[in-house]
Amino acid sequence: MTKKIAVLTGAGISTSAGIPDFRGPDGVWTKHPDQMSVYDIDAFLTDKEAREYSWRWQKESPVWNAQPGAAHKALARLEKAGMLTLLATQNFDALHEKAGNSSDVIVNLHGTIGTSHCMSCHAKYNTADIMARLDEEPDPHCHRRLKFRGDMPCNGLIKTDVVYFGEMLPDGAMEKSMARIAEADEFWVIGSTLEVFPAASLVPVAAQDGVPITIMNMGRTQYDRLATKLIHDDIATALPALVDATIAG
Repeated sequence: MTKKIAVLTGAGISTSAGIPDFRGPDGVWTKHPDQMSVYDIDAFLTDKEAREYSWRWQKESPVWNAQPGAAHKALARLEKAGMLTLLATQNFDALHEKAGNSSDVIVNLHGTIGTSHCMSCHAKYNTADIMARLDEEPDPHCHRRLKFRGDMPCNGLIKTDVVYFGEMLPDGAMEKSMARIAEADEFWVIGSTLEVFPAASLVPVAAQDGVPITIMNMGRTQYDRLATKLIHDDIATALPALVDATIAG
């Protein structure tokens, strides 16, 4: 029978793809705490200048411009082999999608920069289309025409699907993750410090369900004691090796 693997990924899987982490010793927000306001929902809603800065910062950031690394591609191989049942991620860089993982397994716990939406009429947008027009429209608004308003444009604010500070996690994200973990044969944590909740709580959930846990992270985490296996090697090489060994059986 094919083994079922549930995975949680954090910033550590993306640092090898050129994205600096946010909260580590050399993290973006550690060094520049003022930049946390880029993802502040109150500032976004009330301040045009803050919105323009948020959009421009996101377009120019490594988060938007990065490409998936060897570790991301390894998880795409694991799904192709029919073994990956959950890919819950704390990252909003959309690199798992770019690497080839499907929406069947991906749960973006903190949202994604890959898509956007109108905050009024909930129309969906590809963020790439908005980024391409950012010079012409630095404060993007929705141009969808509403029939019930006599074909007038909606004009609502457009925001990326990243979960900003002050917003709720996507509906059902934690519930789906917990259900898939309960059905899994193994739970892998890749590159997460396990300091941010509620995502970090998936580890004790897995332990309670009796699912063997592998934690792959350069530093220690508060849940190392719950792990069956600890791997402190470079994720860019260690994860592809683990995936290949798992597929080979």
